[in-house]
Amino acid sequence: MSGYPDKTCEIDRLVRQPKLVEAALTGHKTQQRRDGLYAYPGDTFELEGVTFTVTSVERERLGNMNDEHARAEGYPSLDFYKDLILKMHPGMEWDEESLVWVHTFEKSV
Repeated sequence: MSGYPDKTCEIDRLVRQPKLVEAALTGHKTQQRRDGLYAYPGDTFELEGVTFTVTSVERERLGNMNDEHARAEGYPSLDFYKDLILKMHPGMEWDEESLVWVHTFEKSV
């Protein structure tokens, strides 16, 4: 895929946590931030038999995240998102300068 580095992980690992799978299926989750690149725009993945298409992939700083982005991730607020991420990754610090890949997706028609 032109303009992107090689993927660092398989797309089927993009959304895995059951609550987030449910949020994606109900349309409450439309983004996934990852340290690595899991997909390119146009790639598809399935969750419980429903196909999703990655519509964009962008590189962003964690410090650019706001409540709207956290809701797109399936969480009620940025503070909730930060707290959960830090609990899931012991020893991790929230570095606003850290770059992540933002995978935006939607249900395929």
